[in-house]
Amino acid sequence: MADNVTSLFRSTAAHSPSMAALARESDGTGPVDFCIPCNPYFPTPAMMDTMSARLRDIITYYPSSADTITAELCNLLQLPPQAVAMGNGSTELITWIDHLLVRESLAVPVPTFGRWTDQPMETGKRVDMFPLQESSGFSLDLAQYAEFIRARGTRVAVICNPNNPDGGFLHKHALVQFMDAMADLDLIIIDESFLEFADAEAEPSVVQEAMMRPNVIVLRSLGKNFGLHGIRFGYMVANPSLAGRVRSMLPKWNLNAFAEYVVFMLKEHGQEYSQSLHQVRRDRLDMASQLSSLPGLTVYPSQGNFLFVRLPVGAEGTVVRDRMLTEHRILVRECGNKIGSSSRFLRLVVRPQVDVRRLVSGLEQVLYGTRKGAAVPELSAGTNYSSGTAAVDRLVSATNGGGMPGLAAQALGTGMPGGFAAAAAAGTGMPTPIAAPMQTPTPMQLPAAMQSGGSGMQMPAAMTAQSYGGGGAQSYGGPGTQMQMPMQPQQPQPVPQPQIPQPQMQMQMQPPQMQQPQPPQQPQQPQQPMGQQPMVPQQPTPSGVPARNGLTAAQVRGTTGPGLTPAPATGWPAAQSWPNAAGMGQAG
Repeated sequence: MADNVTSLFRSTAAHSPSMAALARESDGTGPVDFCIPCNPYFPTPAMMDTMSARLRDIITYYPSSADTITAELCNLLQLPPQAVAMGNGSTELITWIDHLLVRESLAVPVPTFGRWTDQPMETGKRVDMFPLQESSGFSLDLAQYAEFIRARGTRVAVICNPNNPDGGFLHKHALVQFMDAMADLDLIIIDESFLEFADAEAEPSVVQEAMMRPNVIVLRSLGKNFGLHGIRFGYMVANPSLAGRVRSMLPKWNLNAFAEYVVFMLKEHGQEYSQSLHQVRRDRLDMASQLSSLPGLTVYPSQGNFLFVRLPVGAEGTVVRDRMLTEHRILVRECGNKIGSSSRFLRLVVRPQVDVRRLVSGLEQVLYGTRKGAAVPELSAGTNYSSGTAAVDRLVSATNGGGMPGLAAQALGTGMPGGFAAAAAAGTGMPTPIAAPMQTPTPMQLPAAMQSGGSGMQMPAAMTAQSYGGGGAQSYGGPGTQMQMPMQPQQPQPVPQPQIPQPQMQMQMQPPQMQQPQPPQQPQQPQQPMGQQPMVPQQPTPSGVPARNGLTAAQVRGTTGPGLTPAPATGWPAAQSWPNAAGMGQAG
């Protein structure tokens, strides 16, 4: 029986088998679930009883149209329906965002939710992965992320707040500053799927800002917050044009009758919902405290309804996961198949105290046995144990994080192997390597604003190369500029190619009109205010090509090879600066 259960992890493309699959392989009941990040206090037992009594009607008849259900949700949330699109789970919305709005490249910090990495790669996009450092507690430095985006020439940026799996949190003012600085991108996506569980800020959401900006989408989850993953529903908020593009592609009945029933019953149970969130936040404090008492176990600050933990030295996550399931009937999320993570990390969902005591007791027995402090042995040399090969692992192995080779180049009508606009602009025809030592980042400064033509929106002026690496050739390693990029190995230099001049950047979401190749020449620069560098439009880079010495997925994973060395696991520095591991009241 134990072999049958643990074999499910190796036969699924997801990180873990479904609860239904686990129940079928056991006595019909699933294990205690510390894997799926779900609200354990909502719906209340009384609400569940009411739904059970209505089950026959709910599953027998068609639901109302998606417009009707969306209008009711917007009435509860005080949002205009024109700015909202509801999906059959946030994954459906991620899929359509990728198909409709992501042209050729997307940047995302890792580790994070896997669909933000594997979805764009499956459609041939280049995914630029910005590694969150274990030595800084996996916190996201927005200034360094902005520099990374500029250096790679990425057109879409993703931020998860709080981030999954570590629960890292960014304050609203910092996100608004980032959106101002990146206002020329095709798209900025703020995934707030777990934001309801945060308490570090009274009003942390940026949904109001998203509705007023031409290139921002906020993604929200309902299944996670309401404790109903089986009812696939979530929503996005954006300006009416962006929301309308996604909404127009969705089927008229893409939301099921259970989703409709829950949305319409929420107005009567707002108090119970608020109480459930408050209880989860209190449980997060208690759970972090209990886990921190285990020798060698590191608990990272979190604002989600889960905690990211590093196992003691010598503990192998897949072994811990399997033993917790077979010996203690507890399901945990081992993070070895998350890009930017490893099998030394677990993500543990916040649950009631009675379940946490059972978790801690099981971990003590698995990690230390009869002698507390004696960690489980590592796997012997040559043992080939998989944590379950997900689709993203196969894609990264096959394409090195570059998507399906050649698709972006074909779509743009060019066969250029790389987008070295800066080198071409400098008249060299060859890329300039970036000298990028790790430095203390300078605070990101809000650029000056200027009026965009006729839109009425305040848009930032050209960013300076010194601040964001988005200027001319200097931003790619020219004189006077040092890019603060993490782990920059040298990339193979491509064959020199003729310059393809770029059209002026437009805010509309449409592919650029590529011109015929012309001999390299110095483009005429428009007059700029004193002290600012003109911003050169970035040339798209075909998929599969590591552009401008940025990181590839293999390098993020720490793959060994010529010139590649994994980053050291330096642990959590200055732990005394964090009053508690649950992230209460912490800055992002």
